[in-house]
Amino acid sequence: MRVVLAEDLFLLRDGLVRLLQAHDFEIAAAVESGPELAAALAELEPDVAVVDVRLPPTHTDEGLQCALQARRRRPGLPVLVLSQHVEQLYARELLADGSGGVGYLLKDRVFDAEQFVDAVRRVAAGGTAMDPQVIQQLLARQAGDGRPLARLTPREREVLELMAQGRSNAAIAGKLVVTERAIAKHTANIFAKLGLEVSDDDNRRVLAVLAYLDHGR
Repeated sequence: MRVVLAEDLFLLRDGLVRLLQAHDFEIAAAVESGPELAAALAELEPDVAVVDVRLPPTHTDEGLQCALQARRRRPGLPVLVLSQHVEQLYARELLADGSGGVGYLLKDRVFDAEQFVDAVRRVAAGGTAMDPQVIQQLLARQAGDGRPLARLTPREREVLELMAQGRSNAAIAGKLVVTERAIAKHTANIFAKLGLEVSDDDNRRVLAVLAYLDHGR
């Protein structure tokens, strides 16, 4: 699996290269600026891009904008964005086209090698990987009295949070140490209470939940 990596801090970039190579990823390019990223994405057509939001020369959202432009040229290009802080706007821009193959993680997550590599693989496969802190902020914004989320049980909220992170039923069941059948029942209840259409496609289901949390009802 070929990766284009963009990170301006040398030590972090080098560490990510070594981590990904240790897990059998091929590093097609490891760059440090927005112009280099744009060129690498256009020329190398990687299987997945791992991109720092803030890159030279602007140090604003150069990395994110390069990734979004590349996805417009090549719809569905898998992109995992890394950020120092939670910014819901970044998550919203990534999810705007309604397709999968996107992820948004805080940089702290890269120190958990298993979690980071799992996120890269999930995004590369067309799935979604959203940082738990992003999901918690979205949940908090939609959790007022009278909102549909208020009707969820504590267990259903826990399942919803894990689902919104991009986890499949099997992954949620493993995390909560319950059966997949139990999770399927919880997800059916969640979708009924939120008024969402049930889907057997994990990624389509995740995107529906994220859209709901982002825009509300």
